[in-house]
Amino acid sequence: MRLPTLLAGIVSFALAVSAHAADPTTVAHSRGPGYDLYRSGPAGTVSKSTPRGGVLMMGGGEYFPQAFEWLFDRGGHGRLVVLRASGEGDLNPYFMDELGGVAAVDTLVFSGREASSDPTVLAVVKAADMIFIGGGDQANYVNFWRGTPMQDAINAHVAANKPLGGTSAGLAVQGAWVYGALDGGSITTPETLANPLGEANTLIDAFLALPHLQNVITDSHFMPRERLGRLIGWVARLRAQTGNSALIGIGVDETTALAVEADGQARVLTGDAGKVWLVQPAHAASVLVLGQPLSIEGVRVTGLDSNSRYHLPSGKVDAASDEWTAAVDTGTLSLEVHAKD
Repeated sequence: MRLPTLLAGIVSFALAVSAHAADPTTVAHSRGPGYDLYRSGPAGTVSKSTPRGGVLMMGGGEYFPQAFEWLFDRGGHGRLVVLRASGEGDLNPYFMDELGGVAAVDTLVFSGREASSDPTVLAVVKAADMIFIGGGDQANYVNFWRGTPMQDAINAHVAANKPLGGTSAGLAVQGAWVYGALDGGSITTPETLANPLGEANTLIDAFLALPHLQNVITDSHFMPRERLGRLIGWVARLRAQTGNSALIGIGVDETTALAVEADGQARVLTGDAGKVWLVQPAHAASVLVLGQPLSIEGVRVTGLDSNSRYHLPSGKVDAASDEWTAAVDTGTLSLEVHAKD
């Protein structure tokens, strides 16, 4: 073979390989009772290494690569199962083509509770190397999954030391206590502080059992939507109702995540200088009565940024970015900001 012919063959082969690598991900769609399934990538075992546990707590807003790199690494770069209650299979090519780092993506979009007992749905969840719960309305997740084999399947996934992440509504369901938004709305800080025992504060438990979050209630879109006050109200209420003085609130800003390792060590990942906020009252509320505004003093609010480290089992914080003391007087929130050394 002459050299030009050989070179031409090599170039043609390289171009063919490049074109194949650039082929967009295909999405196979099927439908069952109460769900749509969108599948991309090979069937069977696809993980490159053994998955290891961890929880990714994303506050909503724009997706950013650093968070998913963390999740994909802990999932062994294998099969990602996305759980949603709206949308279609648009995240499949995003995760496989734009971000990369996973071998297969299965998206389950729930539209009814009957799907949570469906053998196909449960088999998809069982095969996951990692799970990601999308945003939307957390009331759908509560109504569709709570008390079903689907709830058991998610908890079994976590118990098997496999990672789970979620954003916005998918963050809301990660704590031991959940704001379910079960009245069809999203309560605001002024509404919560005016009546924290009111029926619009739909707080539930006995849902997901995630490691190191057994004393946590979460909130998303935190500072942009001014949700500090409502999280203070929820924590004050739950501490009074449960007698659990260890219960805390974790609020996560948009385009930000708290990445919790299997041993409880956590750090902040962010694509937009966002933070994570810890809400820890020092005292019980002085006024917590149905139909009346909240009064409480001495609420410790700790900000965490990408330089901070947080150990959930002990509550120890290294290099906090912010230290505030919050108080609520007859439903009005005030903050004292402490200077950093």
